[in-house]
Amino acid sequence: MDRFILLIAQGLGTGRSPVAPGTVGTLLGLPLFILLLLPGSFAFFVGSLLLFSAASVWFCGRAETILGLRDPGSIVIDEIVAVPLCFAGWVSSLYFTNGTMPEWSFFFGESTWHWSLGIVLLFRLFDIAKPWPVGPSQALSGGWGVTIDDLLAALYVNLVMLFFLA
Repeated sequence: MDRFILLIAQGLGTGRSPVAPGTVGTLLGLPLFILLLLPGSFAFFVGSLLLFSAASVWFCGRAETILGLRDPGSIVIDEIVAVPLCFAGWVSSLYFTNGTMPEWSFFFGESTWHWSLGIVLLFRLFDIAKPWPVGPSQALSGGWGVTIDDLLAALYVNLVMLFFLA
């Protein structure tokens, strides 16, 4: 069971990358984002964000215990789960404007791919720079401290994106 927990917490092995494991793990968040859009349901999208965030807290906490380390760099499930949240403001604005969920391909189309790239880069910037309260949130115990900083970084990304969308 410990191997399975580490497999998930380490992003199917992406967190074991010798170079920039957080960035490599972040890239795995894009397929997760696409999977959450496929059903075409806003309720499914939001519910999945909540479920995956809670799962990240649990997996991160267990992985810390198994590895005997506080927030090891190989744990990247928190980055993976945060990526779809980075797009939540944009998804929500499209949903409430059009009344339907956008297709996943919209976010990677000829006229929008650069916005998606910007979202991922902004996430990495906020995750690395850790502006207040992102940095201090890491002091929370267990999986909360590992996950919450990434979720807060994703909220910062949403604030920036909503500013540009307005």
